[in-house]
Amino acid sequence: MSERVVVVNAGKMNYDHALDFSILSNDVQVYEDSTNAELIERIQGARVVVTKELPVSAELLSQFPDTVELIVEAGTGYNNIDLDAAKKKGITVCNIPAYSTERVAHTVIMMILNFASTMQQQIGMLVKGDRSNFTKYLQVSHTEVNGKTLGVVGAGHIGMEVIKVAKALGNILVHTRTPKADGDGIRYVSLDELLENSDYISLHCPLNDQTKHLINKETIGKMKPNAVIVNTGRGPLINERDLCEALAAKRIVGAGLDVQEVEPPAEDSPLYTLDNVIITPHMGWKGLETRQRLVGIIRDNVQAFFKGEPINVVS
Repeated sequence: MSERVVVVNAGKMNYDHALDFSILSNDVQVYEDSTNAELIERIQGARVVVTKELPVSAELLSQFPDTVELIVEAGTGYNNIDLDAAKKKGITVCNIPAYSTERVAHTVIMMILNFASTMQQQIGMLVKGDRSNFTKYLQVSHTEVNGKTLGVVGAGHIGMEVIKVAKALGNILVHTRTPKADGDGIRYVSLDELLENSDYISLHCPLNDQTKHLINKETIGKMKPNAVIVNTGRGPLINERDLCEALAAKRIVGAGLDVQEVEPPAEDSPLYTLDNVIITPHMGWKGLETRQRLVGIIRDNVQAFFKGEPINVVS
């Protein structure tokens, strides 16, 4: 039986050409990017299709050849794939949920510590030639993180890793669809209680109809004025217009955003210029070691699938 694997938009993962996709199978075709028409042409005869954050609609799936048995979403989120249409077509879908867990969690902690030391403003002052933090006294705020409260929204792989690392820093509140028993410094609470009592808020829930724009004018209004919100999950979890208005008015202290509603943000986005925003280019998963781990896990899933062994299937 064919073991052909087609990677249809490898450039999304392999922008530095440092990854080796040949380990996936003895028959691998790799393309930097593909239009919908090119994708359908290129996957003819393929058994496995690997995509990265590529919209795979019901219309597109209807054109997939019958040889395709598995779609591997090379990442955590799979909201870009029409799962119902894939199921009707008899195609299994799997994602790679844990490949970047530690690195993304560390990005959250990095954001928190940077805000605690107003690091962005300090660096900005030096870029402008302002050395008064050295020659006078500290011109910016510098706060302790210990004793503060971190609110974690969503307790999947990354949310739990953030909790594990953050236990050394302060108190932790968690809001999740499936709350557990309190313990070990963690308290499960409603979203309102989390928003009202957290100094730092980190988003880790999946993007769906219930969570889109979870953070908006109303929910921001429930936050403490010293609150910082961090999003390394999905950009549309936050209504950016409402967030930018709140940040400009200093209704909350700041936001650290490794993801945005539109990536990259528009050239005129205030996210680039607001002095209380740390914005990074969805970098949590982009380190070389992290991407190498991603390809390795894809290989393991593909080989297990070929052997008829269990893989973590998206339901």
